[in-house]
Amino acid sequence: MLLGVVAPDAGTVVICGEQVERHRSRAAANVGFAAGYLPLAERLRVREYLRLYGNLYGIADPRAAIAAGLARFRVEHLADAWGTELSSGQRTLVGIVRATLHRPRLLVLDEPTASLDPDVALRVRTGLRVLCEEEGTALLVTSHDMAEVSRLCERVIFLSEGRVVADGTPDEVVERFGRSDLEGVFLHLAEDRRPDQEPPATQQTDHAL
Repeated sequence: MLLGVVAPDAGTVVICGEQVERHRSRAAANVGFAAGYLPLAERLRVREYLRLYGNLYGIADPRAAIAAGLARFRVEHLADAWGTELSSGQRTLVGIVRATLHRPRLLVLDEPTASLDPDVALRVRTGLRVLCEEEGTALLVTSHDMAEVSRLCERVIFLSEGRVVADGTPDEVVERFGRSDLEGVFLHLAEDRRPDQEPPATQQTDHAL
């Protein structure tokens, strides 16, 4: 909905004063999106791939933006690598650099560190903190990694079966459910579903934003 791909059933989505349903392009100009499952161009070098998106974003100086993005996430050494040469973690990092080239006011991340090695995940979180501090960017993160949610998020929303079942700061949510951490809350909510509402085994419906 934030990207304008799906229309809301009710209500409106407003980003930086622009209503998405009416002015999708103007609203989307303020948004970046990255997810580990998004493909990269395999027959382009990383620098070429990022420059392509820099031009699409209408960035005045894409070379400087690319250099700053690569440095922020400490992947300058990947600038001349081909897409086929990147590991899954490197692809994730390059995807986040691409999503932040135009200095979005809102960055939407879907499972940004899923399947990443701990050191690479730390690099992602560190780069995101720097981005928020330097640019004032707001993050909307969807994740099943409760440790990551605790480290990155100021506000946590748990969804189950399409309903909001918890909303507050990490500490407030943990205190409300009497658990030791957000993972305990997650497991409690997952186990608390009524048997007649149990989803298929292949479907995961509990998320933290």
